[in-house]
Amino acid sequence: GTLDGSKSARVSAVDRGAYRVLSEKGEATAELAGRLTYMSDDPAELPCVGDWVIVRFYNEGGEAIIHQMLPRRTFLRRKTAGESVDLQMIAANIDIAFIVQSCHFDFNPRRLERYLVMAADGHVEPVVLLTKTDLVSVEELEEKIAALAALTTARILPLSNVSGDGFEAFHQALPTGKTCCLLGSSGVGKTTLINRLMGRETFATGGVSGTGEGTHTTTRRQLILLDQGSLLIDTPGMRELGIVGVGDGVDASFSELAQLASRCRYADCSHAHEPGCAVRAAIETGELSAERFASYLKLRKESDFHELSYLDKRKKDKAFSRMVKTAKKLKKH
Repeated sequence: GTLDGSKSARVSAVDRGAYRVLSEKGEATAELAGRLTYMSDDPAELPCVGDWVIVRFYNEGGEAIIHQMLPRRTFLRRKTAGESVDLQMIAANIDIAFIVQSCHFDFNPRRLERYLVMAADGHVEPVVLLTKTDLVSVEELEEKIAALAALTTARILPLSNVSGDGFEAFHQALPTGKTCCLLGSSGVGKTTLINRLMGRETFATGGVSGTGEGTHTTTRRQLILLDQGSLLIDTPGMRELGIVGVGDGVDASFSELAQLASRCRYADCSHAHEPGCAVRAAIETGELSAERFASYLKLRKESDFHELSYLDKRKKDKAFSRMVKTAKKLKKH
């Protein structure tokens, strides 16, 4: 086909190496230029949903080749699921991450803390959506909102897909021209939310199984253009939320701890047994909950531990890919 000039486009879906990109021409299927695949030995450096890329269109704009990635302004990433320590990009160039928790089986403040760390790490503004409010009493709802408010200064929007309560506020929280992302476990009602926003049943949803786990399957991350001109990215329900090298993100999400720590007698206080520790004092007076502190330590430790493994693995990967490239060169001679 004919080749027209380079244009910028945005990645709207990624499915095992096959891409879709969105530009003023509409949506096209795309693949990576060989050079990009060859140069990158880290999956996190390959395009993900929300990335801006430079493409060249073929076949009257129906197909494209991705030649270059533009720098990410913000991002959401996690440790890959399972044993291996790699970074997995979830989405890039996101303005607001709507972290969805339901009032039902999925209500889990510890999990919310992980999502908040993920958002802080990638410089994305978090907003908490508390769904399925129709399943609890007014008092229970107030307790749940208070429990979440203790963890974050982010806005908390309670809503119900069933009654429609809180939907107007959610709609207004989707700013025109901004990119938002829905994050949450399977079964918290993300897909139902999108269907409601789009005013039609677009995605297949499943019931919730006996364990309270949602049963539907959003495997392809999708970027959806909403009527009011905002973009919404739906991500698959994530069972595992491992973190890698997000020390700053942890500190930003637990900012009240940093404030307390600044009052400790020693600058490098580990808050374990040193005299004059403001953090331990705050736990004793009840100003800081022991669970919150335990959670902070756990996330810091996990992040630092994974970071060491990740850097080690990256070193080995780089050495290996250098070896492969040298071997290819030698083969040519």
